Amino acid sequence: MPISYDCDIVVVGAGPAGSMAAKHAADGGADVILLEKKAEIGAPLRCAEGVSKRRLLEVGIDPDPRWISARISGTIMRSPSGNILKVRECQEGSEVGYVLNRHLFDKFLAERAAASGAKIMMRAGCVGVITEDGKVSGVNVRHMGSEKEIRARCVIAADGYESQTARWAGLDTDLDPSDIETCLQYLMSGLEIEESFCEIVLGSCAPGGYAWIFPKGNGTANVGLGIQGSKCVSEGEAKVFLDNFIESDPRLRKGKVLAMVAGAVSTKPGISCSVGDGIMAAGDAARVINPLTGGGIRNALRTGRMAGEVAADCIRKGDVSKDSLMEYDRMWRSEIEDELLRSWRMKEKYVDMSDDILDKLILAVRDYDFERLRGDELKAAAKAMCPELFRSK
Repeated sequence: MPISYDCDIVVVGAGPAGSMAAKHAADGGADVILLEKKAEIGAPLRCAEGVSKRRLLEVGIDPDPRWISARISGTIMRSPSGNILKVRECQEGSEVGYVLNRHLFDKFLAERAAASGAKIMMRAGCVGVITEDGKVSGVNVRHMGSEKEIRARCVIAADGYESQTARWAGLDTDLDPSDIETCLQYLMSGLEIEESFCEIVLGSCAPGGYAWIFPKGNGTANVGLGIQGSKCVSEGEAKVFLDNFIESDPRLRKGKVLAMVAGAVSTKPGISCSVGDGIMAAGDAARVINPLTGGGIRNALRTGRMAGEVAADCIRKGDVSKDSLMEYDRMWRSEIEDELLRSWRMKEKYVDMSDDILDKLILAVRDYDFERLRGDELKAAAKAMCPELFRSK
């Protein structure tokens, strides 16, 4: 018989969503166990590491120099032919402000969860879901080489893009190839780049996605790209595109690769339903990554906090049914879903734009004063100058 543990809430995955869920559930009085399958929280890195100060503050996190690699003033968007749009942080959205050291940031979040009372189990991978009478009542875990079961009144699946926990529990996490971005990134040194700006490069250098340069200070940067899954025709294609991108840019060509990470992100605008009886999904497991930018840290933090708060409240009420947990699903949709859908619709247009159209897009908007011209006005200006961007597919 496997060793058994009991708790109110078990959280699977100690990334940003999982650690936030564990902290806020513990703050709400719940007995929480946080599982991490790896031997070290925050490793291996699978993220470009960009996030804004405003988005950290909105979830109660004060920026800390210990886990910030670089302070970012804005973003440079570069068209295929080299046209540039420079947008400062105060004029744009949620993906810049800082480039993090994700290893240390994730550890910081886990420390906060532990300080709130959550118990953390390392090298504890979820290998199955326990159900009783059709309701999720815990997880099976392989911990330090032995089989264990953790009985819980509620399970929060925060195990990322590849979440098995949510799928095993009956949530629909399936993705179409068009809603997957295959990503590859190098950590590089010896680069001659503008260190206070992240850079996004559009066009056929990364079909259906984009290439990026995210500075980390002292001539180092995360250099990577994402390619839409439906546009990948062979294994290893992302590496070919990334190597070609680096070779085409004199600032990058002589740089040295220090590390490489590969993975995938969802560009689906949210899971169809993020809860069931005794089960919740948060962060990437709930498919709340921004479909256009691929940025996931902000929504992971937000949904993690919401999931933890609602789960603890349901534990106090003695009701962890799907109907009760639906408060979480309604909560994140009211705050995030419209933004996800807008970004997804923009992504659907973007992936089929030619290099010529993307050049025109940057030219159409780059001379406008973003401090005064925003939102619908900017869209109207771009539409007037480049109407083909807004034609129905």
